[in-house]
Amino acid sequence: MTRTDPSNQPDPQHVELVEPGRGQGLLDVFRNRFLLRLIVKKELRVRYRGSVLGMLWSYVKPAVQFVVFYVALGLFLELNKGTEDYAVYLFSGIVVINFFGEGFSNATRSIVGNAALIRKIYLPRELFPVSSLYVSAAHFLPQLLVLVVGAVIAGWRPNPAELGAGVLGFVIIAVLALGLGLLFGAVNVLYRDAENFVDLIVMVATWASPVLYTWDRVAATLPAWLFTIYQLNPITAAVELFHYAFWYPGTTNPVELPPNMWTFAFSALAISLVILAAGQSVFRRLEGRFAQEL
Repeated sequence: MTRTDPSNQPDPQHVELVEPGRGQGLLDVFRNRFLLRLIVKKELRVRYRGSVLGMLWSYVKPAVQFVVFYVALGLFLELNKGTEDYAVYLFSGIVVINFFGEGFSNATRSIVGNAALIRKIYLPRELFPVSSLYVSAAHFLPQLLVLVVGAVIAGWRPNPAELGAGVLGFVIIAVLALGLGLLFGAVNVLYRDAENFVDLIVMVATWASPVLYTWDRVAATLPAWLFTIYQLNPITAAVELFHYAFWYPGTTNPVELPPNMWTFAFSALAISLVILAAGQSVFRRLEGRFAQEL
C-alpha cells in the first residue's frame, strides 16, 4: 500500500472552481486530441457503413458535379471559349466550395447528430464541429489530388507565392466553415430551421462566388462599391486564391488578376477569424442547454 504525500495535494482553499458543463472552448479540443481522433474515426465509419464505394465517393460526387457544370456552362453557354483551361479553372473553384459546403453543413448538424452521446456524458462540445471539419478535409484531399494532376497536365509550374495562395485559401475556408458551423450548430439545437438556412447559404455561395465564371464579368456588371463588397466575401477571396494557385500558373497568355487580390485575401482571413470568435461565443453561451434541449 502506497502513501500519498500530503504536501503534493492541492490546497482546497486555492482550487479554482469551474462551472459544471463549461470548458475553455476550442482550447479543450487541442487538449483532447485523442478524443478528437476517435470521433473522426467514428464519423468516417458511420458515414460509409454499408457503402460499396466508401471513400471513392470523394471522387465520384465532385466528378459528376464538374461534368454537369462543364457541359452546362462550358459547352452550352460557351464559357470555355473565353477562359483558357476552363476545366482547371472550374474544378479549382469546385473543390473550394465543396470543402466549405460540407464542412459548414456537417458542423451545423454535428451536435444534433451526436445527441445520444451528448446526453450521456460530458466532453467538450466543440469536438463535434471540429471533427466534422476534419472529415470534410479528408474528403477535400482526394479532390485536391485530382486538381493537381489536372493542373500539371495543363502545364502547372507554380512559384512559392502561388503555392502560398493555395494554403491561405484553404485556411480561410477552414476558419470560416468552423466559425459558421459553431454558430449554426448551436442555434440548430434550439431551432432545427438552421439546417435549412445552411443549405440555402451553401447554394447561394456557389453562385455568388467566382466558381463558375470569371471575376471580370462581375466587375463589368456591378457598380464599383458593390464589387468591393463582393470581393470582401471570404469565399470569393478563397476561390480566387485557388485560381491563382492552380489555374493561373498553367495559362500561356497573361491573365489579369483581381484588383488588390492579396489585400482582400488577408481581409477575408480577418473576417473569418471574427466570425470564428463570434461563433465560439454563441456556442459557449448555448452549450449548457444542449443536453436539456436534445
